[in-house]
Amino acid sequence: MKLFARKGFYHTTIPLLAKELKMSVGNIYNYFPSKMSLAKSAVRFASGILASSLHRINEKDITAKEKIYLFVQDYLEIIQKSPEVIEFFLRVYLANRDLFEEDEDGGFRLAEAFVQEVEVLLQYGIRHYEFRKNQDFFISFSVLTGVLGAFTFLAGENVLEKEVASYSKEIADAIYRGLA
Repeated sequence: MKLFARKGFYHTTIPLLAKELKMSVGNIYNYFPSKMSLAKSAVRFASGILASSLHRINEKDITAKEKIYLFVQDYLEIIQKSPEVIEFFLRVYLANRDLFEEDEDGGFRLAEAFVQEVEVLLQYGIRHYEFRKNQDFFISFSVLTGVLGAFTFLAGENVLEKEVASYSKEIADAIYRGLA
């Protein structure tokens, strides 16, 4: 993920991956038949990290506002500890969705675990009268992930005045207001 995030999909080659992993090119092909299959596996892995975080939060009996706040904290922690996870997701998967769309339901099936957990959160907020009814899922999804993606980018570019985690309350409040 680090190499894909740093170089992008097109400039990351199997020989570069082999060198980074200290493996032979042939050995990589024992596990992945193509660079695309390796990239898809990485998308599923990155999505799984986000999905696991949100799943743990979704199981809590707290308000939707508190769930958003906890998820934002987790997300910002992931940015700090493993920025390649989010950078890969944004710079490779979302930036090259056309590559991932074939036989993958518009590419969303690869991130299905995370998408489902976001849906659980949104439905919870609607059922508990915290979020507006009849919101378009993609708009709501974008409200949540768009703000987080923007802060990922800003943190990666080192343009934030403070540590990214210090913005967690303001980010969570903005997301909540966008959904409420």
